[in-house]
Amino acid sequence: MANRLRFFMTADDEQAFLRFLRRFELEVYPVRVPAQWKTFIAGAETWALLPEDGAYLAAAQIGPVVVDRIKRGPDKGAWRLDEVRSPVIYFERSRTNPEAELTSGQLWAELNWTPQTGRRRAAPDRFRSVVLQIEDELRRRYHRSQPKGFWIGPHAARMAKSGLVLRDSEHKGGIVQPYS
Repeated sequence: MANRLRFFMTADDEQAFLRFLRRFELEVYPVRVPAQWKTFIAGAETWALLPEDGAYLAAAQIGPVVVDRIKRGPDKGAWRLDEVRSPVIYFERSRTNPEAELTSGQLWAELNWTPQTGRRRAAPDRFRSVVLQIEDELRRRYHRSQPKGFWIGPHAARMAKSGLVLRDSEHKGGIVQPYS
């Protein structure tokens, strides 16, 4: 099973998070990689360059990033990252929906070996260490939620207390509040 953290981040929270990520020198890839894509290092200074919906944060210094061409479907011919065999973290950003509510985002990384993943061995220890450091940082700096299962950034928690609605991005997602 993959490591997954669900969170709420405002733009200020994202920039602070990217400042923390800068030390790991993670390269940014979009979900569908255009042929002319130039990677860049995730950091606060490159925040404006992040894809709107989600991105892969690749630890290219730890292992090769495997990219495959999509063979079927509406995206046929486009490139995609193999998120299981590559040392990547999927970063889905929190967004504001049409009702002006902040929807949840997530971090997702496959670290373990299971027969279903197609991976023959677990992720490298260095990559596992990076993912666990990121999880630890979020758990130390972010607020717990009610109901359980989400981490709320400091700015998002402050805005939620002053009226911002936090909504789970899952289908028929409910309202989430900072734990008090």
